[in-house]
Amino acid sequence: MGSGSTGLKKMKQLVRSMMLGALFCATMVMFVPQAQAAGDATEKGSVTNLPLPRYVSMKAAEGNVRRGPSLTHRIDWVFTRRDMPLRITAEHGHWRRVQDRDGQGGWVHYSLLSGTRTVIIEQDMMTLRTRPDPTAPVTAALEAGVVARLGECDVEWCRLNAGGFKGWAPKARLWGVGAQEIRD
Repeated sequence: MGSGSTGLKKMKQLVRSMMLGALFCATMVMFVPQAQAAGDATEKGSVTNLPLPRYVSMKAAEGNVRRGPSLTHRIDWVFTRRDMPLRITAEHGHWRRVQDRDGQGGWVHYSLLSGTRTVIIEQDMMTLRTRPDPTAPVTAALEAGVVARLGECDVEWCRLNAGGFKGWAPKARLWGVGAQEIRD
């Protein structure tokens, strides 16, 4: 009876360990999405230690977009718009994998990028207002595709500067700023 009960005891310990492991994994799965939903950045760039993804803009008037992070990789296309907002999704040495508002992207040398924040207007004839209020007086109307410099942002509105016009715009009508992003 000694060897049979020892085997049963070991089996119970193994089952208990597996149950505790499953409970731990289930608990971790429950906590990770909550942190992401709260807007906490969980991923950091391996080179800069800055959050990923994050937004930047094109510093240069022209920049090659490559298939991989080196000069030996093929150029897939060329970005030709200075100040265009881009989203960095990965880092490798001096290279950043970027995406434009259409989700197209590739690898760009970091020297072609700027930390200056810009956005693209997503709605045609979007109005800029004097205050972050839909009833505030209009200062300008911007066409879809206009690139504007990004200023402060609250939960729903961002202050923009485009073509000498300044004002507030609804964040939901802009590409180049996070939905939960607050800027001073």
